[in-house]
Amino acid sequence: MPRSVPTSRSARFRNALAASPALWWALLYFFCLLCGYYVLRPVRDAMGASADPSAVFPQWLLAAGERAGFALGDYTLQLLFTGTFVAMLVLQPVYGALVARFPRRVFLPVVYLGFVACLGGFWWAFHAGIPGRGAVFFIFIAVFNLFAVTVFWSFMADVFDNEHAKLVYGYIGAGGTIGALSGPAITRLLVEQVGVANLLLVSMALLSVCLLCIVQLRPWAVARERAHREASGERAMGGSVWAGLRLVAQDPLLRALALLMFFGVGVGTLLYNEQAAIVREFYPTAEAATRYYSTLDWAVNGLTIVVQLLLTRWLLRRYGVAPLLLLPALAILAGFALLSASPLPLLVAVVQVTTRASEFSLAKPARETLYTRMDREARYKAKSVIDTAVYRTGDFSFVWLHKFLAGFGSSVVFATGVAVAAGMAFGAWRVVREQRGLPENSPGDAMAEPARA
Repeated sequence: MPRSVPTSRSARFRNALAASPALWWALLYFFCLLCGYYVLRPVRDAMGASADPSAVFPQWLLAAGERAGFALGDYTLQLLFTGTFVAMLVLQPVYGALVARFPRRVFLPVVYLGFVACLGGFWWAFHAGIPGRGAVFFIFIAVFNLFAVTVFWSFMADVFDNEHAKLVYGYIGAGGTIGALSGPAITRLLVEQVGVANLLLVSMALLSVCLLCIVQLRPWAVARERAHREASGERAMGGSVWAGLRLVAQDPLLRALALLMFFGVGVGTLLYNEQAAIVREFYPTAEAATRYYSTLDWAVNGLTIVVQLLLTRWLLRRYGVAPLLLLPALAILAGFALLSASPLPLLVAVVQVTTRASEFSLAKPARETLYTRMDREARYKAKSVIDTAVYRTGDFSFVWLHKFLAGFGSSVVFATGVAVAAGMAFGAWRVVREQRGLPENSPGDAMAEPARA
């Protein structure tokens, strides 16, 4: 599709934005968000890999499992992922209602204030030694990660148009990666000095800075909407809380993005579960497991920032989204083929680092730029369905598939992973094909009927 010629008004907006603090506020926002998450991620992962079920599940649940002849410790990750899946299904319509009934200036702060309040509750629970906190914390962090990050990128699609996204998303992603590198470093440095519970206070402080960034970026989102004559995010969007599901079902590009997400989660889940088995064997204490996971996160994010700074922006500007979506899919396919032939622990770690780094540095920025060319319902409602409900459906499906396959050995797990990676590559190809029909910039909504609050 030929590139549309920007109006003089939108051209002036982009020129002003290039010299504005908006990019720096976005960088700070993503830095604090991912730093706050990665301070807590090693704690979550250590709980998921714990060989002691009493550290994860409450005693009453363990006792109920014993009475039923069901050892919960044999299904720790499967139960945690199932709990996360259920929590996501419950919360998705709640988020849909927030987006539909309240303007952006209300629902964005509410989401982050809710997470800060929950972390305060967990800080108390950890200090009080409340039984079962491990499972609830694992589920909360998994929910927090998806909702907080998808809200961030939805908001960025309000602040930046497609052309500007190609220029700045690589840098914004790099800012987040620096935060993701800093988080595990903070955890490694402080976990044995201050304990796990007090790490939550660090994350709460970082999320509070995110709220400040939202306030500072709001005028730029308003200016972008005016420049492109779009419906204002300062009004409630309206519509059904289930509109996101309807959009995904009806739109070929959104369906392709959902397919890519489902199989992309599949390869990650299979790797994650094999890795957890290794950690249980070689890192039996919570502190040792936390240090191992923080080291792995550091390696992932180190590779990510190199790619973001050197390749992402150049590839997006020169070739569009196609190489950023297809190259990671093909690399993961090759990695699983190697693992199916030689499932060595070191190779598992290498493929894990490659998989996650390529997702963060290439595939995710490519997907996020697509939403700058869609309307606000797609950005906030459909995107949320794909990034949360579809994501956790993949988690739920593949964590139980792994449990079944694990009895046949690692080679069978990774051979199945080859087929899953092929599904991911097919989804990436479909996205590349379908996105060609999008306008170069997001469609204007000025002629549409304003949504009623």
